[in-house]
Amino acid sequence: MDATHPTQHRPLPAYRSNAEHEQFTDRESSVSQLSRYVIGLIRRNIWLIAIILAVAIIAAVVLTMLQTPRYTAMSTLEIAEDTQQVLGEDLGAETTSYGNWDIEMNLNTQLEILRSRALAERVAERLDLASNERFLNAMEAAAVVELPEQARAAQAADLLRANFNVDLPSGTRIAELSFTSTDAGMSAQVVDAFASEFIQANLQRKFDSSAYARTFVAEQLEESRVRLENSERELNAYAREAGLIRTRDPSAEEGAGAGSMTASSLMQLNEAANAAQAARISAQARWDAERAQPLFSSQAVLESATVQVLMQRHATLQAELDSARERYLPDHPAVTRLRTELQATETSMNRAANEVRNSIRANFQAASSAETSLREQVSTLEGDTLAEQDRSVRYNTLAREADTNRQIYDGLLQRYRALNAAAGITASNIAVVDRAEVPSSPSSPNLPGNVLIAMVLGLALAGAVVFLRDQMDDRLRIPEDVESKIGLPLLGVIPTAEDGNPVAALDDPKSPVAESYNSLRTTLMHSTREGLPRLLLITSAQASEGKTTTSYAIARSFARVGKNVLLIDADLRRPNVHKVADVSNKAGMSTLLVGEASLADVAVQSTYPGLSILPAGPIPPSPAELLSSPRMAALLEQVESEYDLVVIDSAPILGLADSTELAALVDGVALVVEANRGRGGQLKGALRRLRATNPVLVGAVLTKYDASKGGSYSYSGYNYYRYESDENAAA
Repeated sequence: MDATHPTQHRPLPAYRSNAEHEQFTDRESSVSQLSRYVIGLIRRNIWLIAIILAVAIIAAVVLTMLQTPRYTAMSTLEIAEDTQQVLGEDLGAETTSYGNWDIEMNLNTQLEILRSRALAERVAERLDLASNERFLNAMEAAAVVELPEQARAAQAADLLRANFNVDLPSGTRIAELSFTSTDAGMSAQVVDAFASEFIQANLQRKFDSSAYARTFVAEQLEESRVRLENSERELNAYAREAGLIRTRDPSAEEGAGAGSMTASSLMQLNEAANAAQAARISAQARWDAERAQPLFSSQAVLESATVQVLMQRHATLQAELDSARERYLPDHPAVTRLRTELQATETSMNRAANEVRNSIRANFQAASSAETSLREQVSTLEGDTLAEQDRSVRYNTLAREADTNRQIYDGLLQRYRALNAAAGITASNIAVVDRAEVPSSPSSPNLPGNVLIAMVLGLALAGAVVFLRDQMDDRLRIPEDVESKIGLPLLGVIPTAEDGNPVAALDDPKSPVAESYNSLRTTLMHSTREGLPRLLLITSAQASEGKTTTSYAIARSFARVGKNVLLIDADLRRPNVHKVADVSNKAGMSTLLVGEASLADVAVQSTYPGLSILPAGPIPPSPAELLSSPRMAALLEQVESEYDLVVIDSAPILGLADSTELAALVDGVALVVEANRGRGGQLKGALRRLRATNPVLVGAVLTKYDASKGGSYSYSGYNYYRYESDENAAA
């Protein structure tokens, strides 16, 4: 590697290939992520939630015990549809027969009347509640007795309205009336009084409305009678003055109740003329057809009974004549007689046929004369009718006015008679369904209900507290926090060792720690486009987060699969690799960088085949200068060519420049984060320092993770999945 261009052969940053990496990974849906977040939040704060919920329940129980028992009595009323009519339907007057929308409005109106102050005052007056000590004690308002009488009455009405409730279940006409007080008997008495007074008030309104209606209709009836008489007199006077004779039919429809005699005659003559014209046309057609054909070809002639008899007689005589001619001479008396009779018969037959034709012509002439006469009379009456219509304009106007007044008068008279007949009848559309019973148990306080409300409020408060606490706490608790809080891909999750010694746990290949590092090895092999970074830097934001153990475990894991691995301890301030790997630290990285030894002199072969260790060596006075020197770049170029993988354990990022210097020289950087210790803000500051040198950040490793404390189901398998022992397997 060229020391002046340490990043010449560096692969592209891993976070730039996240989209390509995601095609090999099943992405969880947002719903499942939210579910895991909520479950994890609950598991981490289960005791806090339990405490808040317990305090809420205890508070609800205490407050319930301190409350005075109150009793609620209930009564039900049926509010039927009111179909009483004040004015008749024929006049288009308003009625109280309702459509769907109007029914709802009417029911709501009745409910508001039940809640009204006027009804409460009627109840207070009926039961004399303003001076009733039992009522005042039941309402916990004993001080009202000291007020003036008018103020006591107003206060009693206010107490009634405040504790009285009306409800109308959907889809019914049954109103539920309820009243609550500390006295069960008083509650039942008051709610029954409300029902009774509501019915009485409704009947009183109807009676008052009926009396007003009768008076109003009577006044309107008298005014209508006067108008009708005046319009009739004016109509008759004009008809007399204009010389109009009109026929009137009171039962006829409007517009057809009056007509002039001239118009009636014209209509009759016109109908007769139309009929005569039709008869003339028919007779003319018959006559034209008759005269256009031979006499004995006419159907009418052939249908004549006389003609038919004569034709039969003619045929008989002709047959006898032919027979006589065959036997006698032409001058024989029998032949002569038959010839004479035959000629007489032909003459009679012609005369009868002509009479039939003449009768058809006579019919045509008579029909033509009748049509002409009727048309002349129609023409005469048309002139008379037109003259009469000019004089009827004013008459028709007066007649329509008289008809209108007559209809109004008839309608009002009918309604007035109905109101008089119904006077005194006070039918109510409101009825009591169930009267109130004295409640046997208090309606409040309701201990189960209050406890349930307290549980709901407690859960809501606990949820808010836990959520705010979680939002204010930016520690990385669960694996999902790595991506969401610091924006790095998660390389692996390392659980807490059961005995607290993760290095010892690595010796057991079946331990969760060893399995987790094996999984981390697989992830690192696909962490960049080129696969495994040849130069891998392991660092952390702060000390004691497990980066040295992680570096050692990664190096061992790759050496186990046949890689030639070098583990370099680049933490020249607090080196620990030699302690973990159990090698000498007399010479090492610092010795090599100052030129006192070569790589072959200081690199130590570990007890694991394929794994070499380059310890830190003596602590130098200025580690940052050594790590940023050209010797360091040359060293990395050398080890990259000699080893398959070089793992570098460096110092923490915060407060030191060592890791940032090395990050610019390697092929990949992995950040180690301790669960429940690393904070998002702190880690973001460390990443900003790293990114200043444009490193290749392959991802983060979450160490010391305890699934029972993290609260995530996704990684709880560390607590539940174990290898089966040989004894159990044999069993």
